[in-house]
Amino acid sequence: MSEQIYTFRDPSFNLNEAYYYTLLIQVDAMSFSYAITYKKQLLAWDANCNLAELSDPQELANELTATYKKVIIGLPANGFTLVPAPLFSKNQAANYARLLDVKPDEKVFAQPLDTQNFIIYKVDEKIVSAVEKFDLDNAVYIGKGWITAAAENNPTGEDIYLHTENGRAEFLCLKNGTIRFYNSFEFQNEDDLAYYAALVVQELGLYPYNVHLKLSGSVKPEDKFSIRLTEFFPNVTFFNPQLLELPEQINSQQVLTLAALSLCESSEVL
Repeated sequence: MSEQIYTFRDPSFNLNEAYYYTLLIQVDAMSFSYAITYKKQLLAWDANCNLAELSDPQELANELTATYKKVIIGLPANGFTLVPAPLFSKNQAANYARLLDVKPDEKVFAQPLDTQNFIIYKVDEKIVSAVEKFDLDNAVYIGKGWITAAAENNPTGEDIYLHTENGRAEFLCLKNGTIRFYNSFEFQNEDDLAYYAALVVQELGLYPYNVHLKLSGSVKPEDKFSIRLTEFFPNVTFFNPQLLELPEQINSQQVLTLAALSLCESSEVL
């Protein structure tokens, strides 16, 4: 396997044609990644960019100030809760905010996560300020694309999707294409990850030998994390949907959640 890279430009990339392109931005607490695409073709990509570039672009001024056909921004959450769609109401925004213990320097967003659930989540205000020039109507919950991609993978009630990134593990179980369980946990080592996986399986009333654990993100085949998981779950595979046409030098797992943003619709600020 070739060594991982963190920047890419396709020879056909031309910002004079940006109006035909889509800009995808995935924001983390201290950095961001972005991709520029045309249909399913990846034209440009940079990872681990300085967060300050979003509000005051210098090195990426051309890429971040062009006029695009579409912009989608994935925002990280300091906390979230799911609300069944029939119970969701904008008029209850203050009550949802109390569930999240929103601080003065946080803003609350809401959007459908699937056909039956809304996600209400809070975001650090400095991150919101950094991206608001791109129009907050283009902002979505950072994990929504990955969840949508999993839902389109024809999952069964015994499939559990586990995505790891930046020391956080997201667990997802779907039934009939809608969310049965979704939660995230911070982890530090392989024992933490195995513990949370076992906890999720127990909460769902499933048996480890029947579960199909589908991994994505930073966990790699035969690393200490996946090996530890196989000690408890005999059916472990990797979830690797082909969302974009990628060059050989880019590992699709590096850009999975970023590429999956292309499957999303916008959020609402409450």
